[in-house]
Amino acid sequence: MDILFLAPHPFFQNRGTPIDALLVARVLSERTDTRVDMLTYSEGEHVELTDVMIHRISNLKITRGVRPGFSVKKIICDVLMLFKAWGMVRTKHYDFVHADEEAVFIALFFRWLYKIPYAYDLDSSIAQQVVEKKPFLRILSPFLTWLEAQAIKRAMINLPVCNALFDLCEKEGSQKTITLHDISQLTRPNSPQTGRLKADLGITGLVLLYIGNFEVYQGVDLLLDGFALASQQNRDIFLVLIGGVEEDIRTYQKRAEDLGIQERAFFLGPKPFSRLDEYLCEADILVAPRLRGINTPMKIFPYMHSGRAVLLTNLPTHTQLVSSEQAYLADPTAAGFAAAINRLAGDRELRERLGRNGYAFVESNHTYDAHKRRVMEAYDYVESRLGNGV
Repeated sequence: MDILFLAPHPFFQNRGTPIDALLVARVLSERTDTRVDMLTYSEGEHVELTDVMIHRISNLKITRGVRPGFSVKKIICDVLMLFKAWGMVRTKHYDFVHADEEAVFIALFFRWLYKIPYAYDLDSSIAQQVVEKKPFLRILSPFLTWLEAQAIKRAMINLPVCNALFDLCEKEGSQKTITLHDISQLTRPNSPQTGRLKADLGITGLVLLYIGNFEVYQGVDLLLDGFALASQQNRDIFLVLIGGVEEDIRTYQKRAEDLGIQERAFFLGPKPFSRLDEYLCEADILVAPRLRGINTPMKIFPYMHSGRAVLLTNLPTHTQLVSSEQAYLADPTAAGFAAAINRLAGDRELRERLGRNGYAFVESNHTYDAHKRRVMEAYDYVESRLGNGV
């Protein structure tokens, strides 16, 4: 089977959607008689996978530095992707298109023009994401919702990343839906704390650790506000943040100064994905203060797999999958987050129990082997449909 894989983001970059794309491509590379042409943006690290060829859009100045979420720069990249993909489809016969995110509309166009079936790989609701990122586009919400529904209905199979998106697909009349839950990719889960991070930073108290981008929906503002309140009662806690681009790091360092926590909040910048295990094991509490979106954030799976206590906002983005038995769920307010931080900081037994339960939860159904079974099931279905001439 020859597959055109449309990945509308920098690839590879160490963040959610590119990681999801890499995981799917890895499974397809292990599938017999399957060849993949992946078309992606101009930026990103090169990845070597068997029978997976990486193609990129033109490397123009305006296509560089694409950030997560809806933007004018992303639209330009997607237009370039459309014309590049169109040329590829005209010169090579593809049996199937695997489309991430908004690239599904390119796949929908090819289905109409060339009758090529496609899979829609949903990491989020496009209609919701656009409105959340650019509220002034709310007037377009009914049209975007309709367009997203058309993409779901006409897909041979939909591959949502979480239960809420599964429900969206079923509501919109999906022909077939298989949830590709995110997974942990830790190679050394549940490792003991070495103390190196605390020694490097010159601290002796408990470490709260956040890893991820600093986009507004991630709730870094809430984290800093809550930590500032918690620090007023407990001077034995410190906050470490890994990730972000230079502009966002400067913004939040200034906010930390305004809150008076600049001596207790450490911004380490981006770190290689290969060192994720190393940093997670150094934490006492891992925090994910996400405020928006319906998809479950990928970070919570390696968080829990590390065996550390995890602190999440008590919102559907988390609670659709995780209960209070596996993580501490805090009210999404500064006061609520501060209370949760101090509760965990003061109760070692609670931290250890949540760490054990979270680790067991991930081991049960959120490892690569589980992901591979789900992707293989999806493509067994695709091949059976294609074999029947559908």
